[in-house]
Amino acid sequence: MPKLARALTTGFAAAALIAAITPAATAEPDTAGWPCPRLGLADHWYGGNAAKIQRVIDERGRCGGHRDRPAPLAVFDWDNTVIKNDISDQTVFWMIRHDKVLQPRERDWRSTSRYMTEDGANALRAACGTATPAGKPLPTSTNVACADELLSVRKDGKTTAGKEVFAGADRRKMEAAYAWVAQINAGYRPDQVRAIARQARDEALRAPVGATQRVGSTTQVAWVRYYPEIKDLIATLDRAGFATWVVSASPKETADVWSAGAGIPPSRTIGIGSLTTHGRINGHLEGCGGIPDGADGIITYIDGKRCFINKKILGVQGAAQLDPAPAALRQAVAGGDATTDVSMLRDATGVRIALNRNKDELMCRAYDNADGRWAVNPMFIQPLPELKRTYPCSTTAYENADGTRDPVLRDDGSVIPDQRDTVHG
Repeated sequence: MPKLARALTTGFAAAALIAAITPAATAEPDTAGWPCPRLGLADHWYGGNAAKIQRVIDERGRCGGHRDRPAPLAVFDWDNTVIKNDISDQTVFWMIRHDKVLQPRERDWRSTSRYMTEDGANALRAACGTATPAGKPLPTSTNVACADELLSVRKDGKTTAGKEVFAGADRRKMEAAYAWVAQINAGYRPDQVRAIARQARDEALRAPVGATQRVGSTTQVAWVRYYPEIKDLIATLDRAGFATWVVSASPKETADVWSAGAGIPPSRTIGIGSLTTHGRINGHLEGCGGIPDGADGIITYIDGKRCFINKKILGVQGAAQLDPAPAALRQAVAGGDATTDVSMLRDATGVRIALNRNKDELMCRAYDNADGRWAVNPMFIQPLPELKRTYPCSTTAYENADGTRDPVLRDDGSVIPDQRDTVHG
């Protein structure tokens, strides 16, 4: 069955999908007859990006006499898109420094991820030991070897000896090291995870820009800041009647705590969804796209971001959640900074904001700008300097599900030529 037909037959009909997202607009103020709101920090954007964004607001917003239209959709990644730096990193750092990482079930680290290798499990077991009972906090504030091994898994997906920790995941739907941040919360109640996230958030926002912290034997970033320009954009979209969502590859509980600071409530925040048993997180994950709950085969990562947008926002059912929804239903505005966000950005029909962090596939598509809807912008805080190479778009910038590399293709199947880095700090 063709993909579009499958999207409409296994999901709602197009009209029903529109109805499903329309109620989000009922809480918006009546803007009929008023001009569309303007970006307050337009002069902070690179080149003509603010004008490109404003044009979509003016054309798609429920303003300027268009109160009767359905609420247009806007979706944003979180880490390094709405904020500078990474909330999962800060949460893991805080947990390690405050002895909040729990000994896994049966003291076996393979229970924390179906993709964990023997090398990974053995390294964690050797470093963290087996003296601590299952479900009890490991002494990571004093056990430097354990802290370093946990950090290496989170940051690099490798042991401190350089061996792979994860293997076998579909690389277009799952980043096992990202999922693992949610899975090591097993044993906690969701409200306890949110409490940890709040404490990590408070510390990161208090820390001066550029501050570092000691975690194990390593020096790590200690600060996070919201981008004023993205908060201004979100507020402008909200005033224009858009339904604005966050779609993060951090745990849902952690993303909920942070997104409120940008005016996005938990009801419009999508993150890695953890399953529970008797009210406690059990280490397994919500499914999507025909992948069942507990199979741990998909998170909000590349095609998984599209999947959960279709599931949570548009109400598409079953395997069709992995396909692009009909254009009339998809997000008008999307923002992201990494290959994690590629599918979510490609689906946007108005403007696709790419904050430049030198991520190959994303920047290949953004610089190619085949349909003119991409807006490449330096990061608003500590932007990266010019990349002294071209992106290998024509050879290896696309990562397949099995981890092999190929050229990046346009929608028509043609190869994107290598692209130079031209938008930088």
